[in-house]
Amino acid sequence: MNHAIQIENLCFSYDTKQALFDVNMDIPANEVTALIGPSGCGKSTLLRCINRINDRIPAARVTSGSVKIHGIDVMRRDIDLLQLRRHVGMVFQKYNPFAKTIFENVAYSSRIAGIKDKSVLADTVEKSLRDAALWEDVKDRLHESAFGLSGGQQQRLCIARAIANQPEILLMDEPCAALDPLATLKIEELIQDLKKKFTIVIVTHNMAQASRCSDKTAFMYLGKLIEFDDTMSIFSNPQEKQTEQYISGSFG
Repeated sequence: MNHAIQIENLCFSYDTKQALFDVNMDIPANEVTALIGPSGCGKSTLLRCINRINDRIPAARVTSGSVKIHGIDVMRRDIDLLQLRRHVGMVFQKYNPFAKTIFENVAYSSRIAGIKDKSVLADTVEKSLRDAALWEDVKDRLHESAFGLSGGQQQRLCIARAIANQPEILLMDEPCAALDPLATLKIEELIQDLKKKFTIVIVTHNMAQASRCSDKTAFMYLGKLIEFDDTMSIFSNPQEKQTEQYISGSFG
C-alpha cells in the first residue's frame, strides 16, 4: 500500500503538558482517514502536526518522533514551511474566506507564488472551483464579495482556496461543524470526489460522518492512539474496549 504520511513514535507537548504519546500511524494515499475521539484527546493536535501549524503556538513542540511525507521528516528544522504548506493544504472548522472577491480568494495562493498571468490565474480559479463543486454556483459572480455566499458555499470556497496549488494532502479540521445538515451532506459528497486527487485527513466529532465518508478511522483518547483500522472494522467490530465504548456513546 502507498502511504502518503507515516507518523512514528510522535510525542508532542504544549509547554509542560504532554498532548500526544507515541503515536504511530501510516496514512494511505488517496483515501480519507478520520480522526475521532472526545474533546481534548489530541486529534486536532495530531492533524496540525502534519503541516506544522502548531509551530505558531508558543512553547508547543514535538518532543520526539517524526512525521514523514514520502519518506521526508517534516519535523526537521531545515524544512521550508511555506513549501510544506503548499503540499499540505488545510481547511478549518469555521469557514474563513478572505475579505476579497470570490476570484481573489481562490487566486490568492497563486499570486503569493508569483503567478501574474491572467489566463493562468483564471484557469486555476475555474479548475479549483469546479473541483470544489462550486463553479456553477458562482461563475457569474466571481468578482463579488465572498461574504455574499451561504455558509456551505463559503466552506467550499475555502476548500477551493486550499486546493488551488494542487497539494498532495488535504487536512480538514471539523469542516462541517458550523454547517447545517444539507451543507454538511454536500461537503461529505465533495470529500468523496476529492480523494481521487488528494489524500484527506479529517477530524470529526460526528460518528455518522466518520462512518459515511472515511476509509480508515483512528480513535484517540487522552493523547494516545487507541485503535486504527478500516472504518468498517472500527464501527462494526472494534478490537479495543475503549473504542467500543466511545462509538456506542458510553462516554465522550
